[in-house]
Amino acid sequence: MNEREVREKAFAMPLSSPAYPPGPYRFVDREYMVITYRSDPDRLREVVPAPLEPDGPLVRYEFIRMPNSTGFGDYTETGQVIPVSYRGRKGGYTHCMFLDDHPPIAAGRELWGFPKKLGSPSLRAERDTLVGTLDYGPVRVATGTMGYKHRQADSSAVLASLSAPNFLLKIIPHVDGSPRICELVEYYLEDIRLKGAWSGPGALALTPHALAPVADLPVIELVSAVHILADLTLGLGTVVHDYMA
Repeated sequence: MNEREVREKAFAMPLSSPAYPPGPYRFVDREYMVITYRSDPDRLREVVPAPLEPDGPLVRYEFIRMPNSTGFGDYTETGQVIPVSYRGRKGGYTHCMFLDDHPPIAAGRELWGFPKKLGSPSLRAERDTLVGTLDYGPVRVATGTMGYKHRQADSSAVLASLSAPNFLLKIIPHVDGSPRICELVEYYLEDIRLKGAWSGPGALALTPHALAPVADLPVIELVSAVHILADLTLGLGTVVHDYMA
């Protein structure tokens, strides 16, 4: 294989059998349980990278089921998103994510800079309750629950939330271990088809863990719980700030 062939063929690692296909990435029947809570504003300021600014002392803990996704198959993820503002525009900064499937972990980290790690999340209906959990190894570190489809949620507010900008800190080291890429990335969810949205009573419990530190953003007060079903496309990103420049 000559240099031209390498350039033409190279998309993602490994060269001979990439971990994921080229996009776009479409998700059908993507299901969310989003529990919003009030947390410690000092802790939020410590973890949100400038030039982003926390937009109030809030955190969204998200459990997401993706049973039908282009290139990634059937998987589940969970993590924390912090409402932020960037130059006057409000959006969400993804602080941490835990998944149970390698291709979306690799693609998320390499393409956008999603802070993805391997874990064992789940989201399921147990009779009258929607239950989300995260296990890291043998340890249960997060449990979220809400009443199943108690009330219709405001669909316009849910759609606006899904359509808002999202921000990520993409970090890729050089071969000598020094920083090679350190960028603030913005992306959007696109072609959203909202199939349903419901609210209800919710609860969230977080357990301290050295390598899955979701409890470092403690739950002070529960604000809301929303259950969402939608089809959407995960848009590719743009660099809005280069920390290496």
